[in-house]
Amino acid sequence: MSDAPKNNEWKTLDKDLGRISQIEHATTYVARPLVAPGIALAFIVLAGLTAAVFFGQSPGNLVVVAAAVFGAYMALNIGANDVANNMGPAVGANALTMGGAIVIAAVCESAGALLAGGDVVSTISKGIIDPSGMPSSQVFIWAMMAALVSSALWVNLATWVGAPVSTTHSVVGGVMGAGIAAEGLMAVNWGNMGAIAASWVISPVLGGAIAALFLAFIKAKIIYVDDKIAAARRWVPMLVGIMAGVFATYLAMKGLKHLIKIDLITALVIGAVVGIATYAASVPMIARQSQGLENRNKSLKVLFGLPLVFSAALLSFAHGANDVANAVGPLAAVVSATQSGLIEAKVAIPSWVMVIGAFGISFGLFLFGPKLIRMVGSQITKLNPMRAYCVALSAAITVIVASWLGLPVSSTHIAVGGVFGVGFFREWHAERRLRLNLSKGKKGKVIAPEERRRRKLVRRSHFMTIVAAWVITVPAAALMSALIFLALNGLMSA
Repeated sequence: MSDAPKNNEWKTLDKDLGRISQIEHATTYVARPLVAPGIALAFIVLAGLTAAVFFGQSPGNLVVVAAAVFGAYMALNIGANDVANNMGPAVGANALTMGGAIVIAAVCESAGALLAGGDVVSTISKGIIDPSGMPSSQVFIWAMMAALVSSALWVNLATWVGAPVSTTHSVVGGVMGAGIAAEGLMAVNWGNMGAIAASWVISPVLGGAIAALFLAFIKAKIIYVDDKIAAARRWVPMLVGIMAGVFATYLAMKGLKHLIKIDLITALVIGAVVGIATYAASVPMIARQSQGLENRNKSLKVLFGLPLVFSAALLSFAHGANDVANAVGPLAAVVSATQSGLIEAKVAIPSWVMVIGAFGISFGLFLFGPKLIRMVGSQITKLNPMRAYCVALSAAITVIVASWLGLPVSSTHIAVGGVFGVGFFREWHAERRLRLNLSKGKKGKVIAPEERRRRKLVRRSHFMTIVAAWVITVPAAALMSALIFLALNGLMSA
């Protein structure tokens, strides 16, 4: 009888511990989605404190602290949205795991920003407005702040809905909107804006066409031949050499332009030398890799895996070197105008500002990047290493061609356009083979028209969402920037 109360006590204790355990599990479940925003907030606060340490906390310098906070916020959003375009195809093709992609991208993005990001940047992105027309340095500072805040908010919204947008175009829209609000419509260089608007169409179409052409070549010369392995030994080293040459040219022109000035001809010579050397090194390597492989398409994926990883890393390096200016350009303008009281078209970027941009991009990728990486890599169309290789190569080639033609293009539009190009080419090729088989009297499985539409290889819902986001990026960022500028100017004038 004396043991009964003790047993009841143990049962009561077990129930209480079980309830506590359930509360702990529930708390962990609820808190998990808040971890990433919490870390991001800590980084933003740290950026503001860094600016306060360098500039003190006088009323005039509080503007720099606020600009540092918004610059860090913009850098986080660039990492969350823009970097997915470089890593998405490699992850979608299973050449990289999500964790491996994030680590490689974070290292290469930071290295590109810090080593080749440059010390001089045009604070008025692509000459959209004339800074000398601003009434005062104070108005210029509010305009840059408005551009920074509006572009960051727009990229954040696009990431939330799952649309990869151009951060360059977001900044351009922000600068344009603030310029119009400050000086009127005559403040904008409409010729440059027209060229940027044209790039909305040129970038994805050119990227998609080049990716589709390379995929057609791979299908004709390697996939649809009797001896696939022998064909791969002949053509894959050449394709790897082309990729190495193109990326060497791309990095010489874009990623290293701040370290040393290289013209297009010199960059092409560098690319040719690197491409030939890589081809010579790839021939024995591909021969070893292809030994013992079965004569089927699955075996070919092995040969494209390593080149795809290198291409993703190089794209990230060049992206960090170029797009860090989107985050820190307006911030550098605010710092310069606050320190000197002068409005300058080009300013030196302090090292602490560049660090905020580089680490912000890496943190944004690590905390929020997987969503857009999955979107670009697997949710638009199914990618394998050959298709992803075509996307990466087309991105580099398109940037080189656009630079030669003097066209302002978006790396986001090019990469996503490459994914669309690969997907639409696969649809066209599948329909063509079906018609060819029917013309030869070969009977295949009869599929109803509704089911054939449902089986399209490019998801139309994602296609329409992304295109709509591209079209409204500049006007949406411009409208938000104009409203924010008017609010800031009115608040400070009151």
